[in-house]
Amino acid sequence: MNFKIFHLNTQAKIIFTWLFIGSAVIGLISVFAINNIQNKLDKNYFEFAQLMTKAIAAQTSDFENISSEEKAKILSDRYSSFIRDNEDVSFIEYKDKSNQLIYSSKDNLPVEEEDTLLNVSSTVISNGKVMGSVTVGLTGRGIKLLSKTAKKTLFGIFGLSWLTFTVLLLLSFLLMSKELKNLYKGVKQISTGQFGVKLDTQNTGELTDAFNDMSKILSKYEEQNIEQLTLERNKLEAVLMSIINGVIVCDNFDNIVLSNSAALHMLDVEEKDFINTKIQNFVDSHGQKCFLEKIEEFKDTPLNVIEQKPVEFNIEAGKRTIKAMISPMFSKQQDYVGYIIVLIDITRETEVNKLKNTFISNVSHELRTPVTVLRTYIDTLCHNGDDFDEETKKEFMNTIDTEAKRLHTMVNDILDFSRLDSGNVSLKKEFSDIIELIEQNINSIKILADEKQMKIIFNKPEKLPHVPINVESIDRVIRNLLSNAIKYSDDGKEIIVSVMQDDEGKNIKFSVKDNGIGIAKEHLEKIFDRFYRVENATHTVKGTGLGLHLVKLTIEKYHNGKITVESKEGEGSTFTVILPLEVDENELV
Repeated sequence: MNFKIFHLNTQAKIIFTWLFIGSAVIGLISVFAINNIQNKLDKNYFEFAQLMTKAIAAQTSDFENISSEEKAKILSDRYSSFIRDNEDVSFIEYKDKSNQLIYSSKDNLPVEEEDTLLNVSSTVISNGKVMGSVTVGLTGRGIKLLSKTAKKTLFGIFGLSWLTFTVLLLLSFLLMSKELKNLYKGVKQISTGQFGVKLDTQNTGELTDAFNDMSKILSKYEEQNIEQLTLERNKLEAVLMSIINGVIVCDNFDNIVLSNSAALHMLDVEEKDFINTKIQNFVDSHGQKCFLEKIEEFKDTPLNVIEQKPVEFNIEAGKRTIKAMISPMFSKQQDYVGYIIVLIDITRETEVNKLKNTFISNVSHELRTPVTVLRTYIDTLCHNGDDFDEETKKEFMNTIDTEAKRLHTMVNDILDFSRLDSGNVSLKKEFSDIIELIEQNINSIKILADEKQMKIIFNKPEKLPHVPINVESIDRVIRNLLSNAIKYSDDGKEIIVSVMQDDEGKNIKFSVKDNGIGIAKEHLEKIFDRFYRVENATHTVKGTGLGLHLVKLTIEKYHNGKITVESKEGEGSTFTVILPLEVDENELV
């Protein structure tokens, strides 16, 4: 129902109620007053009749020695004109002491019985003796006229009073209605949160003043409350936003009411498209509603069970693997109000576990091969060595030496990885000739290049400043890059090694460029990850997947340098290392 219509109907009912009460009261007073006046008039009329009768009786007290005929004649002469002129007297009768009718005006002036309202009798006494009685009939016309006039006057007075009351009542309600409308306007503004609104106090009463006082107090309370709520909300948002894990808060109806930036980033969604939506409607990178089934499982599990063991599951969003945990959420009164979903990005851990499994498989296979070869060749030489000529024995020994070196390299890679990746190693540096170090590695690995008819070209300046490096670790870096260039290039290709000082003179750059099989674009970002191996139809060289990871650790973590790779599949690769010439004195030998 419309409030204004309701307000008007209520106001009309109040006005009519007060009018009814006022009219009833005025009516009762009017009836009481008229009855009171009528009674007094009747009483006074009766007393008037008695006085009149007594006066007539007194006038006939001298009829003691007069005959009845004379009495009748005297009374007729005396009162006939009186009766004709006085409308209130209908008849006069005189009876002697024997109660015999001596005179009656009815004989000469007949009257209707209904014209007589009141009969009053009085005893005629003369010299202490009863001489007879006089009866006077009264019509009551005077009293009726007086009563009618009095009633009209009273009705006029009370009608005027009722009209005055009604006008005052209406004026009062009009003023009250104005104040109520003013208050209604103020209450409506407060209901919309506009605390502190002030009503116009002109021509209004104490109620408006009280409302303004209340509004002022509410405004102060709102300011204090908003400050507190804002502070608490800011604290909550600061905590949520600082959490590295994603947090999604859902109400009891599965609506997303809050989400931190980490969750939005993990799920790759915009806040405006995520908040106030159903969590079950979120679709993962496979087009599946990944939360739907687990939310139903969560709801079907008793709360006391779910508190001890939250629902856990993994989802995939883009290239991320995310671990999700759903826990119930309660109010201070321990009422269930919804649930919280915590998201943990386990992409790195998943990849590392996958790479570790691959690493273990690769290492097991790589170790098994040289160990098997060594065992076979050694066993053959031990038991059947006398059956072979010197050339065959030398071939066997060369194979044993090659496999032993291969085994040694793998073991060193694993040990170096464990040592460098732990972060507890401090590599001491010394200023060294990088050109000499590169040349030594080129000479030592040249035998492998010659086996594949490959040529190594070294571009170097005439003079280059010495570089602060850990010789052993940088030696491993150069050897790893050169051996990879040979491994992953076809026979007869060229390898170009270059070293120079940058234009600003702050860094030394050296690069190894091959013309081999190259690296596909999707592998470039992960080529330096630990245990990562690129396996395809053309790339079948086995290894531990630790070589380039150790190179990156050595250059970037322990020498504050940088390593980059440029490659196209089928066109070869170029690895570039940048080493700074500046070094902390505490790092020098």
